[in-house]
Amino acid sequence: MKCPYCSHENTRVIDSRPADDNSSIRRRRVCDDCGKRFTTYEKIETIPLIIVKKDDNRETYDRAKIEAGVLRACHKRPVSAKEITSIVDEVENEVFNMEEKEIPSQVIGELVMNKLKDLDAVAYVRFASVYREFKDVNTFMDELKKVLS
Repeated sequence: MKCPYCSHENTRVIDSRPADDNSSIRRRRVCDDCGKRFTTYEKIETIPLIIVKKDDNRETYDRAKIEAGVLRACHKRPVSAKEITSIVDEVENEVFNMEEKEIPSQVIGELVMNKLKDLDAVAYVRFASVYREFKDVNTFMDELKKVLS
């Protein structure tokens, strides 16, 4: 590993432990040349996951899109950043545990909605209104009735 300070190529690992999400390893390193310390994260390389959109277009999986959708749904709601990260982590783990090369975006949307339903009803309805493309107030009311029952 190259030192980010002096670009020297000899560095040593002085500590290794699982990262917060338990899906990567955090390593503390020290440069043999300048003596500065830095942290690296090691994560398993996965096969690129392809998401099949509603219009049959395909694109590579992007965690940031799920995060952005959940953030928008939870805007000005009493939901912590830790809870949002947890939802995205859970959805991501479920998606990768399916071990499929291609997954429809609807599957991811349903996973997110199920997580939001348990967390915050308003965030759930916000996400559902965009995801399910509510056309009118009646569609919106139908979804609200499901949440209330």
